[in-house]
Amino acid sequence: MTEEFIAVVPAAGIGSRMAADRPKQYLHIEGKTILEHTVDRLLDLPEITRVVIAISADDPYFSQLTLATDPRITVVNGGAERADSVFAGLAAINNDNAWVLVHDAARPCVRRADLRALITSAVNSDCGAILAAPVRDTMKRGHQQSAQAHISHTVERDNLWHALTPQMFRAGQLRQSLTTALAQGATITDEASALEFCGYTPLLVAGRSDNFKVTQPEDLALAAFYLQLLIKEQH
Repeated sequence: MTEEFIAVVPAAGIGSRMAADRPKQYLHIEGKTILEHTVDRLLDLPEITRVVIAISADDPYFSQLTLATDPRITVVNGGAERADSVFAGLAAINNDNAWVLVHDAARPCVRRADLRALITSAVNSDCGAILAAPVRDTMKRGHQQSAQAHISHTVERDNLWHALTPQMFRAGQLRQSLTTALAQGATITDEASALEFCGYTPLLVAGRSDNFKVTQPEDLALAAFYLQLLIKEQH
């Protein structure tokens, strides 16, 4: 039986930290919106045949993109929280055995090699995998005192990883894990945390650190730099 690989992109957020006139996924870099670059990266991998994008119900921007008429794209209404948008994306997938790669809308620099490494690892695992980057900096645990943050202690960085995306799981397993974790009041910061709550141990697949999430205004110039390199490499 041929495996099915579908990407789900939560894109209903407003990106308030960017302090822009529109959600960050619709800001332009190198002639395209961040969302368009992100989807291009996913569809550049032949294994991924479909991308489900969750947007806000009152989104005025998506319909203006060429993505809106791409037959490989399915659009659904997302929600206020990331999990709501992921649920909406999963509802558009009828095959519980399909592999779902949940990827941040604002990570436009993911490399094909990393996507392929993730897929190879996940399909040979019991419960999926995520892209991640080993922590290289010294990590401090802080505490708040008189409205200021103070160092509590240094955290041992061995075996610490920065969670990246995509995060890849079977559609049915991810849906059930999210449902169970949220019903029991768990704090879900990414898809893997829902599976962890349910007792699973997804694989960590080392990915490039330039697969970063555009969050702050200063990230735009860095994303443009990496995208220029990607475009040059493809040509």
